[in-house]
Amino acid sequence: MARNMTKRAKAAREGVDPAARHSIPDAVKLVKKNATSKFDETVELALNLGVDPRHADQMVRGMVNLPHGTGKSVRVAVFAKDAKADEAKAAGADIVGADDLAEQVQNGEIDFDRCIATPDMMSVVGRLGKILGPRGMMPNPKLGTVTADVTEAVKSAKGGQVEFRVEKAGIVHAGVGKASFAEDALVANVEAFVGAINRAKPSGAKGVFLKRATLSSTMGAGIKLETEALTQI
Repeated sequence: MARNMTKRAKAAREGVDPAARHSIPDAVKLVKKNATSKFDETVELALNLGVDPRHADQMVRGMVNLPHGTGKSVRVAVFAKDAKADEAKAAGADIVGADDLAEQVQNGEIDFDRCIATPDMMSVVGRLGKILGPRGMMPNPKLGTVTADVTEAVKSAKGGQVEFRVEKAGIVHAGVGKASFAEDALVANVEAFVGAINRAKPSGAKGVFLKRATLSSTMGAGIKLETEALTQI
């Protein structure tokens, strides 16, 4: 199995000029061409930013709605009660609860990918910070995941909303679709993500903000993008 994966990875890298920089449409074509695995590979975008996230004024974080979704099924949990709980269920939330849901999380039962909470539930959810925080699931009002509008929050989470946060090395990465997506859908998703990053440029960023950008599939070679064009999105 490992030998087959190595051969496939080597084949994917052949024909890819590591020094070349491509437009988004051309990069998408190459990524789709090189995604030859039997499973539907995830198309991933990695951006190297000129920031040091150890400084608060250089943190890059936010949400973006990908117009064509991620191709991934997302399980959403909502902390709510009474009428808001009913609203969350109607919107399609997979798990809805209050103290009972908090108890499940404390017991390690985390059968969801995204977490939303109504403002009145934060006294309960706040106790789960050490569990949900490291997993990137802690509801946050700045990200729209602490809200009274649970219908919109649930639909956004299930419809292709992606959270991004710069890592220590100044890298932001995210899945922006599947290799089976049409080329124009992947292009639109990449443009939406890059645009959100540009708009999230922090006040403390100095010099070149968007340094490098690479598009790849799960098993494919990384295709470098023209960063100058990306800054205009």
